[in-house]
Amino acid sequence: MQKSSAPTGPLSRRTMLAGAAALAGAAAAAAVTAVPASAAPAASVSAASGKPGRGARTVVFRNVRPFGAAATDLVVVDGRITDGPAPRGAKSVDGGGRIALPSLVDAHIHPDKTTWGGDWVSRRPAETIADFVEQDVELFRAQTRSVGERAYGLMSHAVSRGTRGMRAHADVAPAYGLAGVEGLAEARRRLAHALDVQIVAFPQHGVIRTPGTARLLEEGARRGVVDMIGGIDPIGFDHALDEHLDTVFGIADRHGVGVDIHLHDGGDEGVRAIRGIIDRTKALSLTGKVTISHVFCLPALSERDLGALATDLAAQDIALTTVAPSRDLVLPVARLREHGVRVGLGSDGVRDSWSPFGNADMLHRAHILGWVTDVRLDEELADCYRAAAHGGADVMGLPHADLKPGAPADFVLVKGQGLPQVVVDMPQRDFVVHGGVIVARDGEFLS
Repeated sequence: MQKSSAPTGPLSRRTMLAGAAALAGAAAAAAVTAVPASAAPAASVSAASGKPGRGARTVVFRNVRPFGAAATDLVVVDGRITDGPAPRGAKSVDGGGRIALPSLVDAHIHPDKTTWGGDWVSRRPAETIADFVEQDVELFRAQTRSVGERAYGLMSHAVSRGTRGMRAHADVAPAYGLAGVEGLAEARRRLAHALDVQIVAFPQHGVIRTPGTARLLEEGARRGVVDMIGGIDPIGFDHALDEHLDTVFGIADRHGVGVDIHLHDGGDEGVRAIRGIIDRTKALSLTGKVTISHVFCLPALSERDLGALATDLAAQDIALTTVAPSRDLVLPVARLREHGVRVGLGSDGVRDSWSPFGNADMLHRAHILGWVTDVRLDEELADCYRAAAHGGADVMGLPHADLKPGAPADFVLVKGQGLPQVVVDMPQRDFVVHGGVIVARDGEFLS
């Protein structure tokens, strides 16, 4: 999230990122019982055949337009889209001619730091990373609401905007202990019916430079409260490439969890860190379990160098995430995907001590991706939406919610003409459906 090497002049999240580059509804809702899809009998529907079995729960969303196409009915059996006819007596929801689109996945967000839903916080000037970290700690100690409560407020808001899955980072450092990851775990439990969540133990204060952090990372993994171990700029911030990576990967390997490393370093430092990550992923058989976030060094590479590095990343199935902070720092999603690299889109920080901005709305983030890359064509706009939907799903290992038979019934219903126009206009999400259950209506989360 936050860059480790300070540029000259006053800092903010935006200038930190630039500095890194320089270095290199009520009635309808009541008709559907809010039961988690995971609670459905596994044998009641065949994803391959799409035929409802005995005792299956069926809901029909009538008069909807998948991706803006002609109106049809979406039949959902036990949380999955089917191509079979709805059985007699199935529950029905009128879509009113709205467009049906896949729900979105936030591949990189920090809900533990948020002040969302609370009083306004005035941020002081900051000139170094130490200033920002100090303000992080001060804000954490000043909060009257727990991490779990604040995270729940933000994460439920994200659901109301159409988010189905989330890779959530929580700061782990001696200043916090494991309060961050425990708070996210609490929010995850409360939202289990509406949101799939992976938790990353993120060492914002550094792994090596802050004694005690490695022990806390190990404890979080040992207790099973985190899905992934994080890292941050092994060279530019921790100044210990091998020790940093050996520590992070060693914990992940011992406890069978994944790795998600923030990498803001540009130029040769960034590339060296990527090479170290690739080598350890291969050596420890962590293929498919490693993600590198931000990766600001990649956009500046030549086509040849990018292709060579992308080939090696794909060989170890190492995923990447971007938050589309600017034209110069956004990852070249299309080119990376051509090489077989999984790339997801995320929100990053939301109203924390680093910035007053952010809203955890992944449709807005798809809009930002289109804005910073200066797209114009309909297919390019649709690609931005796919990055926010299927890209994040690929990073998290979730099936695509592509509205095809057998896909999870995770979708949004919005008013509009078609997908490109939706990306530009960002209409209200009138219905948000997770596992065939309406979990938000008219922009409001249904608890």
